[in-house]
Amino acid sequence: MPTISTTITACPTATGSSAHSETGRPRPALLRALGDAEPPSTVLVAGDEYRHVTTFKHDSWAASALYESTGGRRIVCKFNRTQPILGVPMSWLGRVLARRERDLLHALADEPFVPDPCADVEQAGRVLRHCVAHDFVAGRPLARRAQLAPEFLPVLSSLVSRIHRRGIAYVDLHKRENILVGEDGRPYLIDFQISVQLPTRGPLAVLLRTLQQCDRYHLSKHIRRAAIDRGMPAPAPRDQGRAWSIRMHRRVAVPLRTLRRQWLVWIGVRASGGRADTEAEPEVGALL
Repeated sequence: MPTISTTITACPTATGSSAHSETGRPRPALLRALGDAEPPSTVLVAGDEYRHVTTFKHDSWAASALYESTGGRRIVCKFNRTQPILGVPMSWLGRVLARRERDLLHALADEPFVPDPCADVEQAGRVLRHCVAHDFVAGRPLARRAQLAPEFLPVLSSLVSRIHRRGIAYVDLHKRENILVGEDGRPYLIDFQISVQLPTRGPLAVLLRTLQQCDRYHLSKHIRRAAIDRGMPAPAPRDQGRAWSIRMHRRVAVPLRTLRRQWLVWIGVRASGGRADTEAEPEVGALL
């Protein structure tokens, strides 16, 4: 498959200034996956040295950064959480998240619109078990009012269907920044951190179908938004009002997300309104 990456030339880096003048203070170590540390300046992958280029984001669960080899190959390394929470070790969680995402990337290695996984990431002679790496995809995160090729949404719908047929639920499809608009005009899915692969039969199959139904619902919202942006008739979101999981998300997850944003404002990490792009070091996707 072609090399894939997130184009960064058209937007500020994660350490650059926000598009808004009002910003919060830097996150405390507790709210950073690596604490006070940053992604390493160099790593070794399959015997090749890669140097750090920029950090896309560093939130509570992972720090994702762009690396480039001397030969010009670019990869994305995601360093999952190692910072303890109030004295409770969390390195185990970082290893679990990295292993699960690595397994999913390998399961989808023949899928042309999912980044190819890389070999183990090493530093100072040891394998970083909390880190997972994949190829860098050339493109931009899906944004509101983005100019999309006619085949973009049909290809994305087909991609989600193929992933579902493998017994995988993406889970995080409501985030537009997880959908890349490739330089070739086609869609790519990244960030499988909370995706799951479950049996298609038996008790867990019910959970799988529910999560996949949520995927389809969020996909239909992206399709609806694209239609509205183009001034076309917008179909109602798929499964609206029928899936209990979607209703539960609205009643529980949305208020919790609002509470989290208000808390981040209260402690000074975000400015008033709680927008992600008001953090002192906003993630790149939040600026697009």
